[in-house]
Amino acid sequence: MSEIQRPGALYQQVAAAIREAILSGEFAPESLLPSEAQLMARYGVSRPTVRNAVAALRAEGLIDVHHGKGSFVRSSGQPALTIERRISRTSDGRFVMPNGDIWQKAEEPSTYRTRTTKATGRLLQLGEEEALFGCDRLLIDPSTGTRALHRTLIPFEVVEAVPPLGKEPCHPTAAIYQLLTQAGYKLSWTETVRAHMPLPDERTALQLPDATPVLHVSRVAHDADDRPLFLEELRFGADRAELAYRITADKQPARRARS
Repeated sequence: MSEIQRPGALYQQVAAAIREAILSGEFAPESLLPSEAQLMARYGVSRPTVRNAVAALRAEGLIDVHHGKGSFVRSSGQPALTIERRISRTSDGRFVMPNGDIWQKAEEPSTYRTRTTKATGRLLQLGEEEALFGCDRLLIDPSTGTRALHRTLIPFEVVEAVPPLGKEPCHPTAAIYQLLTQAGYKLSWTETVRAHMPLPDERTALQLPDATPVLHVSRVAHDADDRPLFLEELRFGADRAELAYRITADKQPARRARS
């Protein structure tokens, strides 16, 4: 039996002891945690104390509970999927997305009209309640089972300037880039990444385990005057995938020699 001599509620003391066993490797990643009876005997505590301790570790994301099978130490390995965030263009002018061929539709896309929120309005440099065309997709990578929520939002002003977008706002992203360049826009992009705990619908759609944050990637396409043209959002579980960026050094203008 491991003696518990720490401040705090008894279940917190047991949780701390189990946490140490996990982090030290005594309880290996993906292994089955000892049963409630074994943990009770190990730490000399009651069943409710063990259950509260396991619940606390589950909320931290260290443990997954599989009903009927027991509690498992969550894997600490590398994400199953690396998503490359770069844009390439072929010699004939077509845009190519490096991960464009890995995703399959889990459901049919949903096209709708919506309005800017405070968050999307900031990214698109529009006020709140400005009209947008939206398209939502639920995607899956068949090789890893990674699921992602994909959304594109296009201001009505842009749709009016590029009529094909009004007929079919749910074009793939590369096709939207192509339509914009054909309409005379010279494109550049900015991208931001943030994390948040999932909303109930995100958790369900992405099939997230407990205590798993969502990575939320927002990419905005701009014209030559840096005016936002459309917003693309990608959301996925932080335990399933990572982002990879190719970074090059910008060329700085040459300094003028002092006379």
